[in-house]
Amino acid sequence: MPQAKASELITEDSIEIIEVHGIQASMKASINSKRFADSVIDIVTAEDIGKFPDADVAESLARMPGIAVNRQFGQGQQVSIRGASNQLTSTLLNGHSVASTGWFDQQTTDRSFNYSLLPPEVVGDIEVYKSSQADIAEGGVGGTVIINTRKPLDLDANSLFFSTKQDYGSVSEKVDPEFSGLYSWKNNEESLGVLLAVANAKTRYQRNGIESQIGWGDIVPTTFEQQRERTAINVALQYQATDNLILGLNVMRLNMQANNANTSLFLMFPDDKEAACEQRNEAGTCIFYRRGADDANPGWAQTWVREASMDSNTYDLDFTYETDNYTLEGLVGNTQSDGGTNTTANYGFWLGQANDFAGTYDATGDVIHIDIADKTFVASDFNGPLAPESWSLRKQPNSDQESYIKLDLTVPVELDFISAVKMGISWADHDVKQESFDGVFNPNVLAKNASAYYSGTVSSGGGFTLPKPIFDAMLNDAKAAISYFDRDGQVYKSGYGTISEDNLAVYLMANFESAGLRGNIGLRYVATSVASDFYQLNAEGTYSDELSRLASSYSELLPSINLAYNMRDNLLLRAAAAKVISRPNYDDMFASSALSGFADGLPCNEVVDKGNIGLKPFKATQAEIGLEWYFNSESLAAATYFVKHISSFVTSEQLLDQSIGIVDPDTGEDNWTVSTKKNGSGGYIQGVELQLQSNFETGLGYAVNYTFSDSSAPAHYYPDQIGVFSDSSKHTVNLVSYYETDAFFARLAYNWRSEYMIRELPGYYGNREHQDYATVDLSSAYHVTDYLAVTFEVVNLFAEDSIQLGVASQSADVKPEFKNNYPVFSAKGEARYKLGVALRF
Repeated sequence: MPQAKASELITEDSIEIIEVHGIQASMKASINSKRFADSVIDIVTAEDIGKFPDADVAESLARMPGIAVNRQFGQGQQVSIRGASNQLTSTLLNGHSVASTGWFDQQTTDRSFNYSLLPPEVVGDIEVYKSSQADIAEGGVGGTVIINTRKPLDLDANSLFFSTKQDYGSVSEKVDPEFSGLYSWKNNEESLGVLLAVANAKTRYQRNGIESQIGWGDIVPTTFEQQRERTAINVALQYQATDNLILGLNVMRLNMQANNANTSLFLMFPDDKEAACEQRNEAGTCIFYRRGADDANPGWAQTWVREASMDSNTYDLDFTYETDNYTLEGLVGNTQSDGGTNTTANYGFWLGQANDFAGTYDATGDVIHIDIADKTFVASDFNGPLAPESWSLRKQPNSDQESYIKLDLTVPVELDFISAVKMGISWADHDVKQESFDGVFNPNVLAKNASAYYSGTVSSGGGFTLPKPIFDAMLNDAKAAISYFDRDGQVYKSGYGTISEDNLAVYLMANFESAGLRGNIGLRYVATSVASDFYQLNAEGTYSDELSRLASSYSELLPSINLAYNMRDNLLLRAAAAKVISRPNYDDMFASSALSGFADGLPCNEVVDKGNIGLKPFKATQAEIGLEWYFNSESLAAATYFVKHISSFVTSEQLLDQSIGIVDPDTGEDNWTVSTKKNGSGGYIQGVELQLQSNFETGLGYAVNYTFSDSSAPAHYYPDQIGVFSDSSKHTVNLVSYYETDAFFARLAYNWRSEYMIRELPGYYGNREHQDYATVDLSSAYHVTDYLAVTFEVVNLFAEDSIQLGVASQSADVKPEFKNNYPVFSAKGEARYKLGVALRF
């Protein structure tokens, strides 16, 4: 049976050795690692193979003090650390970067890692460095997350794990399968080991919401359906060639098929909106409509269908050569990712009758309430036949790849209080490409009755029931409607962009220890050269036939120091300071002038987005000081004050109603929103972290933490004129309690974060404030035998809704729905229940 209590701490030559069994011992191992680290670090440790604390890696990170998770499309995708944007979090896999793209064509190409790709079964532990040190790759202004996978020589020979689960979603009302397995072998001499881990999960995900589109439809109930399939394969080999030399090979293949359909009902209002409007906000936006039965317009229903995917594949070789006089470590590898949409199409037509939509439309609160005559529609309610819209046919692939080399040399020394000197060099060649292909329409395509594309119904936002799209039928006919993809037209040239980035870093760091004081001090030098290929946008609104290139470069010196002082045996004073950077997002650096919203039928939706290859990194000088009290080997109370002074960050400038010489064929107007990227300066982030965790002999335990993060940025750098950094919540709270015996384990976790800004301008969803968000999660297991356990998990038990408001001021240069607390978006929360069995040998 798994042990309920952690085994005792053993000290051998100042190395802390912990045998991990059960959740209490897992927490003890994490506390122990934190206590003896030189830097400010928090660790999540898997208590056993396949027994990561959460079903989602990002959710486990959210339990840590100072960390908040951005949840999009039903899963934790990116993490923010200490009030910095998720795009300022550096994620490393076994110490190196991970290529990552997205599957959604409305999301930007950034540097953040999408955690929804990574199943927890392949993870051994996760280290979160909140302070910087010279031997860790630059890039994390908020912090650095290092994901460590399992190694075969660290496990018992013939370790075997298998689990299967059934996953039920309260909105989709579907039951979906997932499984994972791991086998690890090593020879009797423990010199050769091989590990294979596989995980697969199929999920039918559904998000019901209400979106706002001022000027065309105004209020839009939507249903987003996705057929997800996530597959992960990890192969690891280790070979102890000699007593001094160990070689390793690690292959990680992550893939997500993410085909999706987004069905929306645009509630078309009469031409005389003035008469229909009964109340407006300060921006002049109508927040309460009343429609009569004789109004002219029905609704417009449409479905966007996307064949989408993303992957991330990493291959690396490493070695460690250790002698009494030095340790040399090396790593060489490649990581690459492809993602985006292979085919995108739109189907739409008038739906229902005008009198179906008689009633009231109330946007006076945080969520739009709709009270009308009819909220249920089926395929036969379409007013005519459907076909894929010719203007919508396209594909938008993205690619991201990096080759890297890293060497580290550690030399033990006896020089006063310096215990070791560490130095190293690393080089990375990074290439990113985005493309947008326009599908040339096949004129022989015939429209079909709506029943060919919709069957049955699906629930939607605002209590609506809409026709349910037949994904395969829509996608197949969309592909048949495409004669070929145009590689020479304006759409392709508008959406094309590349970035080539070379990064060189060298560092020198000294570890020191004397009279209760230990730590490290170091200096890291980084040099970056970047170039972007693009098609130049000419004055008359066309693109050049030949590629142009712009280039830039910068370099930085990054000093850092970490101190830990044992005031008493169990009381630790910790301090750190460093200069840190995060490189600009790729989407901001593309030198192209990309057009969006062109000929899509939406007036005032035309945007030209100009990138800037000359952007400098996000830069900050940071410091912190804290006390950590380890009142027993399984307990911790800690308080930390941190501050980040921002000297440079990247922001956008947006100008509305600009003439650029391009006339939209649908509207006949040359009226564009022009967005450009630039560096801003000023601002700060400061706050306090409080942490307490312990357990009792009864098997009960708890972990509590609270983070206050005050973020201030110059408001004039943002189109919304809101003076806070993106993704920054002022308050974050975690409450975790658990109970464990020899045969049973249960954990209840509560996570809450206050409101935060999401900024996606000039993209479709714009800049808005996500309201405070709380989740309650449950995980439990009953051990039937020594080898067999039954598991039960719940994510978002109370199905917390996602609510987002447009909070820009009246004078902000943004669209009306992003001002004066207009309810720009809301989505019904979904609880997910998982029941499974696990075998371990």
